[in-house]
Amino acid sequence: MTQPRHSVSVAGVVIDEQGRALVIQRRDTGAWQLPGGVLELDETIEDGMCREVLEETGVEVRAVRLTGVYKNMKLGVVALVFLAERITGEPRPTDESVAVEWWTPDQVRERMSEAFAVRILDALDCDPLPSIRSNDGANLL
Repeated sequence: MTQPRHSVSVAGVVIDEQGRALVIQRRDTGAWQLPGGVLELDETIEDGMCREVLEETGVEVRAVRLTGVYKNMKLGVVALVFLAERITGEPRPTDESVAVEWWTPDQVRERMSEAFAVRILDALDCDPLPSIRSNDGANLL
């Protein structure tokens, strides 16, 4: 019997001076999400998050703190989400994102699936402890 495997993804929540979060519209699915993706075997967690944000937004960041751990129960994907600080670069579409925008928390709640919106909202929360949540790919469980 084959043992199921988990995949690890990383994502960064970048906040501007007005308290808006940097979000992308994925080129492959059209869904609005925070920038992130699969962690590569040969990179650290923080380096992977920084690489993914840069690849999807054109913005170079550094990790500030872990804000949440999220598991998609259907796909077996565990996502590590960080609050990230912008170092340099202007947000722009890339090969992986068709659009890059700054959204308010209300826009995040209204326009993003619950499973992804909560990752941004948790990062905006002042609680220093990371959230731990499970979802079915769209909704929290």
